[in-house]
Amino acid sequence: MKSKVYFTKDISSKGLVAIYDALNVELKGPVAVKISTGEPGGHNFLQPTLIGELAKKLDGTIVECCTAYRGKRFDVANHHKAIEDHGFTKIARCDIMDEEGEIKIPVPYDGHLHGYNIVGTHIANYKSMLMLSHFKGHAMGGFGGALKNMSIGVASRNGKAWIHSVGKTADPDAMWGMLDDQDGFLESMAEACLGVVNYFGKENMAYINVANRLSIDCDCDSNPHEPEMADIGIFASLDPVALDKCCYDTIMNSTDKGKKSLVDRMLKLHAIHTVDTAEKLGLGSEDYEIINL
Repeated sequence: MKSKVYFTKDISSKGLVAIYDALNVELKGPVAVKISTGEPGGHNFLQPTLIGELAKKLDGTIVECCTAYRGKRFDVANHHKAIEDHGFTKIARCDIMDEEGEIKIPVPYDGHLHGYNIVGTHIANYKSMLMLSHFKGHAMGGFGGALKNMSIGVASRNGKAWIHSVGKTADPDAMWGMLDDQDGFLESMAEACLGVVNYFGKENMAYINVANRLSIDCDCDSNPHEPEMADIGIFASLDPVALDKCCYDTIMNSTDKGKKSLVDRMLKLHAIHTVDTAEKLGLGSEDYEIINL
């Protein structure tokens, strides 16, 4: 059977709740709501006014991890300040999952990551996770959606280095000299996703991609390019592979002339390879059907 991907053009708090309800899933509490809280200076991240109602409905905790690059979210204190300054503490509990350390979780695959993913210790505080992602471009992965949020996003600071370096180092400073294997990096992201899904169980995860503010740059960029194509809508699925593939296809097939720079970035960085690898690892299917709300 084809995986179901739900879609609404209603990019609002009401539309976000409606598309979550369409998934017909009951996430067990405590629920982690994984978002990008956004690098200070940037402004494309999902806004608290958009996600607040859904976070409240789930009684969810917004979760993040520290970054591997030395920006404003590299250390815990500054990261907490960024989360507060961006308004997230006003809508929900917020938790930096690696602020008290990290653990290794199994990746049941003999690949680049040598059988383990590195995540924050606070992951143990949650029974389920909603991957609430801003779909947009990315300077290293080509695009960021559910799979990137689940891999790089859930990884601890050192875990991010582990993925970016294709399992060569867990040192965030050393990793910058080990970024020459693009496909290996994309495959490592898919492997990291397998670790997270294996940890929680497929039945305890759900995925939403909000395709608005479609910059070619990630929310980790403090000075992102302005979007060149129009907002699309909100996509949701219980299958992260189908979800990211659907968003990718929607942009590739769009008639919006402003898509060119985003399409070029995705093609140049071979972005779809993450999705292809995730399918091969059993995380979902690229064969999907869209259900319009």
